[in-house]
Formats: sequence, C-alpha cells, structure tokens
Amino acid sequence: MSGEPSGDERVVAGRYRLLGPLGQGGMGLVWRARDEVLGREVAVKEVRAPAGLDEADVQRMYARLEREAWASARVTHRGVVTVYDVATDGGRPWIVMELVRGLSLAEVLEADGPLTPQRAAHIGEQVLSALRSAHEAGVLHRDVKPGNVLIANDGRVLLSDFGIARLEGSSAITMTGEVIGSPEYLAPEAALGTAPGPASDLWSLGVMLYAAVEGHTPFRQDTPVATLQAVVDGELPPPRRAGALAPVLEGLLRKDPALRLSAPEAARMLRVVGAGGVVRAEGGPVSGPDAPTTTARHGDGPGRGHGQGRGPVIGPDRDAGPYGAPAPPVPARGSGYGPAADSPRTGRAGLVLAAGIVLLLLALAVLGWLLLKDRTGGDAGDGAATAGPGSSLSASPASSAPTPSATPSPSPSPSGSATPDQKVTVSVRAVRDRYSGPCPPPEESAPAFTASLEVVRTPVVVEYRWTTRSGVSSAPDWQAVTFEAGGPTVRELSFTELSHRPGATLDDAVRLEVRRPGALASDWVNFSVRCAAPTPSGGASSPGTSGTSSTSGASGSSGAPSPSSSPGPTP
Repeated sequence: MSGEPSGDERVVAGRYRLLGPLGQGGMGLVWRARDEVLGREVAVKEVRAPAGLDEADVQRMYARLEREAWASARVTHRGVVTVYDVATDGGRPWIVMELVRGLSLAEVLEADGPLTPQRAAHIGEQVLSALRSAHEAGVLHRDVKPGNVLIANDGRVLLSDFGIARLEGSSAITMTGEVIGSPEYLAPEAALGTAPGPASDLWSLGVMLYAAVEGHTPFRQDTPVATLQAVVDGELPPPRRAGALAPVLEGLLRKDPALRLSAPEAARMLRVVGAGGVVRAEGGPVSGPDAPTTTARHGDGPGRGHGQGRGPVIGPDRDAGPYGAPAPPVPARGSGYGPAADSPRTGRAGLVLAAGIVLLLLALAVLGWLLLKDRTGGDAGDGAATAGPGSSLSASPASSAPTPSATPSPSPSPSGSATPDQKVTVSVRAVRDRYSGPCPPPEESAPAFTASLEVVRTPVVVEYRWTTRSGVSSAPDWQAVTFEAGGPTVRELSFTELSHRPGATLDDAVRLEVRRPGALASDWVNFSVRCAAPTPSGGASSPGTSGTSSTSGASGSSGAPSPSSSPGPTP
C-alpha cells in the first residue's frame, strides 16, 4: 500500500510496531502489528475520519470506536474477536485485538459461491452462539453480515466488529438521521426507528443465512431507501436453494419481532440441519440426530433416543439463557398404532381406541378375504392388490416375489396400492449408490436415486416423500406431484441424499413413501457414504490463499485480502 509507513518507521503508543496494512474499510485502516512487550502479532484498528467532518463528528466517531472496545470486552466467548487494549496515539484511539488468520464469510461466498444448507447452518449456529453470549452481557451487535463473520484457519467461526454495538443503559452515539447498520441486513423495527432488541440481531442472522445459501440478500434494491422500504413492506422471496434450512429462514425473517423464532429454537433447528437432519417449522416434528426419543414408524425398526442412531451425535442442550426457558420437546412422528405412550388415558380415549381396534380387525378380515380370493381365482401378477369397495388400502403382495433387475445395483420391485377407482405403482432404482471422499459429499457425487410413479387414471394428486431407514435424511418432508387430466400417467422423480457420518462410513437405505391417494412404499435401496476425511468445521480457503487472512468492513465495505493474515474486525 503506497504512502504508508513501513513496519520499522512507526510504533504506536510506544509498544505496537506496525508491520503492514491488512485492509481498509469505511472507518479507517487495520494494521498487522507486533506487540513489542509480549512479543506476539496483533491486529490494530486505526480510525481515519473522512474529510469534511467537523470536530464534533470526528469526536463522535472516536467515541464510537472506543465503545466498540468497551462492548467487545464485555463479551467472553470463543466466537467473539478478543480485544486486548485501547491505546491513544496522535490524538486518535487505536484498538488492539486478536489477529485472526483466515477469511471472512463474504470472501468465502465471493470465491466459492453459495454454501450448502448444512454448512450454512453450521456457521449460523456458531454465530448465534456468539450473539447469545453478547445479549447475555447486554450488548446488541446491530450489524450481523457476512463481512463481519470470520472463518479462521483453525476452524473457528468468529463474530467481529462491534463498532456500532449498543450497550443497555448507554446513550446513543450517532449522528442525526444516520442509519445504523447495513440497510439490507437491518431489521424492520430498526428501519422504522424503533429501539432494536435481541430479535433484531436474529433478523440480521436470518438475512445473512439467506444470502449464504441463495447467493443474494432477500430485500436488496437499487438504492438504500428502496432497500429499507422492501425490508419494511416487501414479501420474503421464497428461498430456492435453502433445502432443510428453509424453515429456519422463514422463522427468523418474520416482520413482527414478537413472532420471530426465539434464539433457543433457532439454535436447536440449526444444530439439526447442520448435522444433516431435517426439521420442520417451529413446533413441528424433527427428524435427525437431535430429535427427542421417538416411536418407530412401521417398518423402520426400533425407535431412537436423543443423539442415537446412525447420524452424528449432538451434545446436551445449551439453550438456557436470558430468552426464557427452553422450548418443550417436540413430539415425534407416531407409529400409527394408537396414541402416544404419554397421552392421558381418559374414558373418551379408551372408547376411541376400542373403536379403532374393531375397525382394524374388520379391515384385516376383508384383506384376508381378498388375498384368498386372488389365490383361488383372481388376477395374479398384477403388481398391486386391488381393493374392493369399503376395504382398506394395502401394499402389493407381489413385492415379495423375485423380480428381474435391469441393473447390478439393488433395485426394488414395484409396489402398488389401490382405491376403488385408482391404483398407484412406485419403483425406485439407484443412479449412484455409494460415495467415498471428503464430507459433506458434493451434490453431483452423493448417492442419487430415481423413482417411477405410475397411476391408472388422471387427474390425480400423489403425495410422497423420500425417507431413509435410519431416519436421518436431507430430503424435504411430504411433497405432491400432480397428474394433469389427459396427461402422462407416469412421472419420474429424482433425489440426492446428502447425509453422512463425519469421519466414518454411513450404511443406510432409502425408499419412496406415498400417502395419497393410497398408502404404500417402495422397497429399500441400499447406499453408503464413506467420509475419507473429517467433516469441514466451517474453515475455508481458496486456491493460493492458504494461511492468508483478510478483514471485514464496519460500514458495509470489506477489506481487501492480504497474503499474510487477517484481524478480527475491520473498520
């Protein structure tokens, strides 16, 4: 950087020797420096007031920088950049802080493009943990964005730049009419001039996660004013790449802060998605390694307790804090054979259970009669049992007979179900049934499957879902496909399974389940995922940037990458 003093030409406060600039932002310059007293490298932030500011505004800017150090020093968390010292030199304050070697999330997105939902959730969980620690200390960040999130080479994810943080009980240090924070990440209540709270930081986290998976923020317009208008009044564009992360985005980006996801619930959902599981919106059932003890679904084997099964093991709940008591355990999907074990056994429930048993026995009797009729004179080899009027739906008995397979990989025989006027047949085959390499597996190399759905007559809507034997899957929940009147009676469905076990091999099986117009499922198709190396914990680097560092801007502009190292925040 031309015109700047070299490391041997300047020592700040008689202690910190400047070695070279790391990056420049809207409020000044960040240097790599050496602490001559302790003999360690540090990052030093120098404020440079823009030309044209009067003395009062310059002093206000200096006070804001000093308050950043004050705010950061109150937060003790491994995910917050550590502030070591506040020095004064040349009439300006200098903030001395931890030197973080790595990249900002903004630089990772610029170099590599959007993240997978699982990796974004992993990063989001760590940022949320740092935010909750700050909120417990009475500190609001007010500028959560990719440029202020650092991904260190050692795997840590750190939140930086508390330069516009607000302490509870402190007076505002802003200029009249000044917008605090980046407009496209600003919460609606803050844009309207209402005092922000912890929920405002959660909104900004939601915008950051949306940008991480979609490649753009949801409300950005051509001008800051139009952006703020969209933040306040615009509808959230439906995310297209978010996958299992979509319920988290929708919950965090609710306009009313009172209806926004709570921090404990958001942390729970991010843990599940980050571990490769699938979670519904707040209050809905969860599948994945973080799910509470469940009752096994029919055909899925015994139930799995908290943290058990083939997926990664999640540690104890860390959701206690100033946000209130943790959300109650989410009820898991039941088995379909009666009420849950902890339901109150009232007289009404007993009558309903008795009636259900009677109906089940009648249905079994009708089914037995139909099967006997098929053996003695009915149509054989139809591929599906045809139910008569008033009978229950059933899977095809033909699925137990050997079926020729066109491919060497495990391929299930078709299964079908019927109603008096409709019959559905489903079969699944593996496109790729194994993966070996670094995890998480890339979508183009992960196990992939194709299902064939066939109906007898149209129009009809078929509701289906992909599921795994272990219960841990990257698939969305129930979906629907419409067979138009007069259109094709066969549809092909594709699915890629992205779940894995870090540092180990996941042996599992996948199938397609249908619940409308009849209940049926294909045979299981086996697959395996072998993780050749530990799952990345969030660290990232680009070709030629290994061991380098960068900075983030405090007012929307990020520092330029340096071939050496990066401080926590940038001005």
